[in-house]
This record gives sequence, C-alpha cells and structure tokens, in this order.
Amino acid sequence: MGTSKFDIADYLDSKEMIAEYLNTVLEEGDNDDVINAIGHIAKAIGMTKISEETGLSRPSLYKALSEGSKPQFATIMKVLKAIGGQIQVNPMSA
Repeated sequence: MGTSKFDIADYLDSKEMIAEYLNTVLEEGDNDDVINAIGHIAKAIGMTKISEETGLSRPSLYKALSEGSKPQFATIMKVLKAIGGQIQVNPMSA
C-alpha cells in the first residue's frame, strides 16, 4: 500500500482555513510562496469557478499561478477577490 501525496488544497475547506493559510504564507514566505499559495487556494475552490469570477481562462490561471511565474498584480488582485480574500495593511510592530 502506497502513501498518497500531501496536497494542501485538500485542507483548504473553509474561509477561515484559507485566510489562516494565506496570512501565514504572506508573513513567512517570499513572492513565489505567495503565488503558489494563491494557486493552491484557487485549486481548492475550483479553477473553473475562479475562471468564471475573474474572466480569465483556466489555462491562463494555471500559467499565472504556477511555479516560477510572474503574474501581473491585477491578476493577483482578481484572483484574491474571487477566492474571497483581500489585502489589508497593518503597522508592523517594532
């Protein structure tokens, strides 16, 4: 009996889990980590649904949210809105 590959998307089943995951990556990760995390969240929600809400094709979404991609900021904002997220700036503590 083999083991199945871990997929974070399997655990992103609530808005709270999605927000916690993305906030952790934003705090600890780099640009590529954030893009990958948004891709995992989009996959968990469903690329077809994200495609419909953003007006971007599924192939464009997969390409924009893949390893090593450099998506435009507007694309990231559209996807964040579609996954139910928003960017919020808080002052950093000293």
